[in-house]
Amino acid sequence: MRGWHSFFLGFALAACVTGAAMYGLDRLDRAYPPPLENARLVSQELVDADGNLLRAFATPDGRWRLQTTASEVDPQFIKMLIAYEDQRFYDHHGVDIQALGRSAWQLLTNGRIVSGASTLSMQVARLIEPRADRSFSAKFRQMLRAVQIERRLSKDEILELYLNIAPYGGNIEGVRAASLAWFGKEPRRLDTAEAALLVSLPQLPEKRRPDRFPDAAKEARERVLQRLAVARIVGEGEAERASATAVPRDRLALPAFAPHLAQAARTKFPSQHVISSTLRRGIQNELEALARHA
Repeated sequence: MRGWHSFFLGFALAACVTGAAMYGLDRLDRAYPPPLENARLVSQELVDADGNLLRAFATPDGRWRLQTTASEVDPQFIKMLIAYEDQRFYDHHGVDIQALGRSAWQLLTNGRIVSGASTLSMQVARLIEPRADRSFSAKFRQMLRAVQIERRLSKDEILELYLNIAPYGGNIEGVRAASLAWFGKEPRRLDTAEAALLVSLPQLPEKRRPDRFPDAAKEARERVLQRLAVARIVGEGEAERASATAVPRDRLALPAFAPHLAQAARTKFPSQHVISSTLRRGIQNELEALARHA
């Protein structure tokens, strides 16, 4: 009888502590909501009759951030990203307790951090609210923000936030702008080497810029390809073939067609994110080439 009494007492105590914690989290959540509006600012675009990008404009703070959705990105890239960055992305609620415990144990036994524990939700939290210091208090705040973000957004929405705001060197943000800048194409179809490079760059975007530090970019891409979880996705032998591919050495200019129309449209529709036109990009390209030649 005494055992049952202790059990129910412990259960009641745990329920009270959990309830108090949830109440405190709700109050904190309402008082200090995450600044998600920082992640919703994107470049304005002019597109042709088929939806192809004619011209984009940098955001007011000078960044190239072209909006995209997960459905507009190569599925293999999405799988590689989750396998490399956050394997339990769809299972945790912002903080991966298993990864956190593993990282803490490695820190204690090795005296240094061997593998990180940041989830994609935590990375989104860091990107929308950047902090210069890397203290434990800053990491704890990042975890709290990740939990707040998970309470507000679905997993697909969090993934798409990351796809839009991840840094890729210089003023390039988001996988779509990065794919256009480094490969000259939209990210709908990426080969394994391209996908691995785009997975690797956001961790240290300035130190891994392919146009400035190609060797560092290639080494970072190699670490992605060698990760066992990634190797299972790309298939046997594909990682080796991707490793032999050279990394791009030049940053390409984003499409810049129909400058007069783009400027006029931007003036007329200043708050419209995507402005559609009746032009055809192929025809426009030929006409502009003819005009330059003439």
